[in-house]
Parts: sequence; structure tokens; C-alpha cells
Amino acid sequence: MTPLQLLRSLLFLLTIPLLTFTVCVLAILDTFFLNRSATQAQRYPRAWARILTRIAGVTIRVSGTEYLDKQATYVFAGNHTSQFDIYSFQAYFPHDFRWIAKKELFNIPIFGRAMRKVGYISIDRSRGREALKSLSQAAQRISDGSSVLIFPEGTRSQNGTLQPFKAGAILLAIKSGVPVVPIGFNNASSILPKGKLLPKGGEIVIRIGKPIPTADYNPKDKQKLATVLHDRVAELLDKQHLPAMAIQEASES
Repeated sequence: MTPLQLLRSLLFLLTIPLLTFTVCVLAILDTFFLNRSATQAQRYPRAWARILTRIAGVTIRVSGTEYLDKQATYVFAGNHTSQFDIYSFQAYFPHDFRWIAKKELFNIPIFGRAMRKVGYISIDRSRGREALKSLSQAAQRISDGSSVLIFPEGTRSQNGTLQPFKAGAILLAIKSGVPVVPIGFNNASSILPKGKLLPKGGEIVIRIGKPIPTADYNPKDKQKLATVLHDRVAELLDKQHLPAMAIQEASES
């Protein structure tokens, strides 16, 4: 890492808490006093992410936007290798969407209230009746017009390669009844691998695949859809993000 990039990385790390607090307060004040809608308030998380990526020296390129209908609602589903998947998607993805977050985050003072104001969706990750109820409520929010991004792997990949998809995450797409769109995040793990604090500069490429209709799937088909979606995401990834087996199969075909 060059001295300039080290300076950028340290500034990025120091900026996160102050910028997050500032953006949260502005979002709350704007929606309260000026009666902005949740859609209009997206300017704040978008600005937050753009500032952070620029400080870190990271550029983002998005391809495949021709597959999206600006008026449609989708469940976007992508691989997850780095915290910069979130920053890059929030900063430059050209479609209105909301984040799904665990309900505990909504209890954090100021931060939680700001999340509600910009329309983020709460979900209960515990087990049992409350979790199922929370899932149904989240699916209804999506059906009502709130596109979301999910990471079906469940957590960030340790080595940057695509991991199996958990069928539970796919159930949300089936219950909502909207198309699911494969998303490939490329090079984010090189910029900030899991477990690291200081990002390197570079370019993240977000590739958008063709939407997959979910109307013909029911909850019992969640594993089937998870497999289809996993393969579609793999097609959008550079070689370094693919499991060794997938690379071997591609070379043999």
C-alpha cells in the first residue's frame, strides 16, 4: 500500500462514525420537518456511501442495467465478499431499493430512527413464530413496492469465492412474488477482505443479470431456486471469485 493510499484508508476509517452520525441526523430532520418521502430520503445513505468510496480511492462500474425496469420491484441477490459490497451498491446502483436489517439495529438511538425514516425493513433473525411473522411482513413490504438486496450466502466469504446459497434467504423472494435479480460483485474482496480494516484503492465491478421470475416457485421450491440463482450469480463473476470446481467445469464445457 502506497503512503497516499494508507492516508486515504486511515481517513476512511476515521470518517465512518462521524459521517454516519451526520447523515442519520440529516435524514431524520429532513423527513420530519420537510416531510420528505422515504424515496427522497435515499439521497442521504447514497451520499454517505459515495463519500466513503471516494475517500478510500475506490471506483465503481455497473453493467447490465438494460435488464432492469425502473418502475419494477425486485429482490436483488448477490455474492458477499466484503463490506465494500454494501458501500458500492448503496453509492451507485441505479435502482431504488431498501436494506433489510436485523431488528436489533432499529433499537440503536438516532441510527435506528434514521433507518426507519428512510424505509429500511426490519427482520427478526431468531427462530420460531416471530421469525416467520417477520419474514411475512418483510415479503409484504417488498410486494408493496420496496426492492431489496439480499446476500444468500448468509455472511461474507472468507476467501472471496462464491459459497453455497442458503435456501432461507431465497424464501423471501418467493413469498414476495417479485422477480429475483442475480448480482455479481467483482474485486470487492481485493479492496477490503473480511477481517481487514484498511481498504485498498481499486475498481469494483457490479454486474447485473437477467431477472428470474418467481411466480412459478412455491416455498417448497426454495432450494431449487437457490441453485438456479447461485449458477446465475456465478456467471457474473470473474474467475478469482469462483470455487475451484466451477472453474474446472467451465474449462471442460
